[in-house]
Order: sequence, then structure tokens, then C-alpha cells
Amino acid sequence: MGEPVKVLDLAKRLIELSGYKPFEDIAIVFTGVRPGEKLFEELSLQGEDFAKTRHPKIYIGNLAGRSSADLDAALARMSALAEAGRPAEIRECLAAFLPEARLDGAAVPAVGPACHHP
Repeated sequence: MGEPVKVLDLAKRLIELSGYKPFEDIAIVFTGVRPGEKLFEELSLQGEDFAKTRHPKIYIGNLAGRSSADLDAALARMSALAEAGRPAEIRECLAAFLPEARLDGAAVPAVGPACHHP
């Protein structure tokens, strides 16, 4: 993938390549982190299994599967919560069912009761 590049350095370079001066001819505005914006890219997830490919540096990630009964139960629970108008509990159920999801930027528990009660 190459070396990491700072976004600021990239912006400055693009401005210079266009024949302008950063911060003089073209402003660079720092807006901060926006809701849902990723600060880093996860290369693997907890519980993920890897399979090798022909290339020694390339792997295939395989997420652990879920049973159709678990999926049906979670969907039924989220549907009931949606009908009851309980969005916070829908998010809790989704976070419990999909531990790889990071809702509100926080890590979520691998197994949670939110989708398992009626």
C-alpha cells in the first residue's frame, strides 16, 4: 500500500503543482473530525480468520459467520424495536449482532443481550 501520507502535505503539494502557494493563494481550512469519519483503517477484525493467496504479502480475511436463526432473531428484535419507536435500542441490538461495527466511534462488546430478549 505504500507509506502513509499526511492529508495536509497532500493538499499543499496539489496546490503547488497547480502553480499556487498554499495558505497565500489558496486557503487550507481545518474543519475537524466529522461524525462518522474514520481516523484509521482497520486491516483486520477481532475473530477474523485469514487465508493465504499466491502472493506472500496478500491475505484474504474471512469473517466468522452467523447462523440464519441468529439473523432471524436479530431482525425480528430490531423490527419490533422500530415499530415501538426505540432507535437507541435498535442501535444497541445492531452493535451486539455486528461486533465489527463501531457505532458512535466506540468499540462494542462481542456479544450482547440487546438482541436476545423479547
